[in-house]
Amino acid sequence: MSDLIPQLNDYSEAALDQAFTGLLDEVRRGAATLASPEAVENFRLEWLGRKQGRLKLVSDAWLKTAPVEAKKALGMRFNQLKQEIGAALEGGAAAGSDKKAASLDISLPGIAPRVGVEHPLVKTMQQVVGVFKAMGYSVGTGPEVETDFYNFESLNFPPDHPARDTQDTLVIADQEGKPLRERLLMRTHTSPVQIRTMEKQPPPLRIVIPGKVHRNDAADATHSPVFHQVEGLCVDTNITFSDLKGTLDHAMKALFGSDVKTRFFPSFFPFTEPSADVQISCPFCGQKGCRKCKYSGWIELLGCGMVDPAVFGFVNYDAKKLSGFAFGMGVERIAMMLYGVGDIGQFYSGDMRFLEQFA
Repeated sequence: MSDLIPQLNDYSEAALDQAFTGLLDEVRRGAATLASPEAVENFRLEWLGRKQGRLKLVSDAWLKTAPVEAKKALGMRFNQLKQEIGAALEGGAAAGSDKKAASLDISLPGIAPRVGVEHPLVKTMQQVVGVFKAMGYSVGTGPEVETDFYNFESLNFPPDHPARDTQDTLVIADQEGKPLRERLLMRTHTSPVQIRTMEKQPPPLRIVIPGKVHRNDAADATHSPVFHQVEGLCVDTNITFSDLKGTLDHAMKALFGSDVKTRFFPSFFPFTEPSADVQISCPFCGQKGCRKCKYSGWIELLGCGMVDPAVFGFVNYDAKKLSGFAFGMGVERIAMMLYGVGDIGQFYSGDMRFLEQFA
C-alpha cells in the first residue's frame, strides 16, 4: 500500500467516512496554498497524475478490491473527493489569474498588434492628409451615397448645366419619382462634405476630406470607375489666391521634396472662381524630361480655385465678409507617381505579388 493513502481493511460506513474525511481535509489544506500557477500544477499532479496521482491510487487500492456490497458507498465518496479536487483546482487557477492581473500596470500604453500592412492607396491617402493636418486642417468624412443637391446643385452645378457631363454619374435605381435634388447617386467627388461641414460649422474653417468616389468611367491604365480623392477647403476673412498658392506649394514640397516647384494655369470648375490647374516640376528627372512627365518637365497633379460666392449662398455664409479656397487631388495619381505604378488597375487587382512590394 502506498504511503500516500492509508490501508483500508474495514468497509463499514464509519470506516469509509473516516478514510475519506482525512483525504478531503488534505485536499482543502492544499487548496488554501494554491497562490501561483506552479502550485496549482503541482497540486494537480499530486492528486490527478495518470500514474501516481492519489486519486488513481484510491481507485486501484480501494474501489477495485472492495467487496461488491461496499462499492456503492465507496463510489459515492470517491466522486465527492474527485469533485472537491476539481473545485480546488478551479479556485486556484482563478486566484493565480487574479494575482497576475493585479501585477499588470494598466496605466501603461498598450501594444497594438500589427495585422498585415497598409494598402498603398491607404498609405498614400494618409500621407497626404498628414501634410494638411500638420498645417492645422481637421479631417472630414461623409456618405458615399449622396443626394443630387449636395453632389451638384449646392456646388453650383444647376440642372442641365454642361459641367455635369464631366462627372458621368452612377445613380441609384428607382429615383425617377423623386424631385431632382433629392435623388440618390454615388458621389462623384468628396466636395459634398464641404457643404455639409459649412452647414454645421461657422467660419473660420479649414478641413481636408479624404474618401472614395464613383464615376461612370471606362477602366483603362489611368481611369477607374472607383477611385479616391483628397479635397480641402479653407474659409476665413481675407483669404486670397496667394494663400492658396502658398498652401499647395508647401504641400507639394512636403510630398515630393523641397526641390519641387509649382505652377498654376487657368481652368474651370463650377464651384470656384477663378480656378486653376496645378502642375509640379517632375521630381523624377529634375525637369530634364522623362516618360513620366512626357518629356515636358512638368506633371499636372490637381485642381483648385477660390470658392465661388454662389456656393456660400447655399450655406448662409456672408460672401461679402468671407472668402476661401478649395482644392482636390486624386490619390491614385499621386500613388502611381510615388511608387512608379503604370496601371491604376493594379491597385484593385488583389494580386499579392504586387501588394507584397509595399510590405
